[in-house]
This record gives sequence, C-alpha cells and structure tokens, in this order.
Amino acid sequence: MDLEIESRNVAMTPRWKTEIEERMNDLQRGHNDLIHGRVTLTKNRHHKKLKNVAEALVVITLSGRHTITARKADKTFEEAIRAAFDAVAIELRKFREKRASTEIRTPPLPPFRGVVCKLFPEEGYGFILMEGGGEVYFHKNALHGLSFDELEDGTEVVFNVEEGEKGPQATTVNPVPVIE
Repeated sequence: MDLEIESRNVAMTPRWKTEIEERMNDLQRGHNDLIHGRVTLTKNRHHKKLKNVAEALVVITLSGRHTITARKADKTFEEAIRAAFDAVAIELRKFREKRASTEIRTPPLPPFRGVVCKLFPEEGYGFILMEGGGEVYFHKNALHGLSFDELEDGTEVVFNVEEGEKGPQATTVNPVPVIE
C-alpha cells in the first residue's frame, strides 16, 4: 500500500509518524484491499478561540476505488490521530462486512406452464393444473395481463411458484406468450 504522511503549520514528529504507520498497518492487517493512504496533520493557528487546534485527516482508498475519509480535531495531535483512525476503522469494518455479505443472485427459474382448472369467483382465487400434474393455488392479485373475470377452466397460463402457508402457490400468473 502506498502511504503519504504530511503536516501543515507544524513539524512532523517521529512519534506521530510511527503511530500513523502502526495504525495504518492495523487497518490493513488480514486484508489486502487498501491501495492508498494519506494522513495530513494540520495545526490551526488562526483560530485563537478554538480549543481543538490539532487536526488529523485520514483518507484511505480501497480496491474498487472506494474511499473512506475521517477528519478529527482535538487538543493534541495524539488524540486527533487516534480519533480519526478510530472513525476510519469503524467505517472500514462496516464496508468489509457489507462486501463480504453480498449475496450472489441466481437467475430466476423459467415460469411453469399449466391450465386453470378450478375457479372460485366469489372468493377471488382458483387453482392451476401444472404440466406433469399437481395443482397450484393462485389469488386474483397474482394475475398480470389477465383479469379474473375473463378466466375460465382450460385457460393456458405461465406462472411462478413459491411455497405458501398451505402448500405451493402462484406468485405471478400471466397469459402464455404468443411466439410469432
């Protein structure tokens, strides 16, 4: 990892530089995703009323060009460095957890085919006889491109299925696509 350490309006001490290098190594420990780091220490001389005159800016860039930044001001540079690195560490941990938990999406299964075999218009539901056997429940709200009133026994449909409270149920019911 490429690391830049600089100071403005104050001379960099070996102790600060060592602490910055150690903390940057801690961020990288066990991972190989940090590609660049920059730490800038600034003494704010022009703010006479401010109590926090020591400022630490930590910027890290991860593979994939994601950047995490923390700027903290405190009474001493040691405290500002600590606070800035603690903030970066928290954001880096969150980022790594999110990256690690990314689910791999599988393509949706092709829809099933079947014919409407039972309708209960008063209740607003029916059943579809699947190709290969078995019945699947559907509710009128699952219909897309069809109205419940125009359905009749024998209407061909394509549908997606998931397990419902009382067995398989169609989540979407569409008319059979016309292939020209």
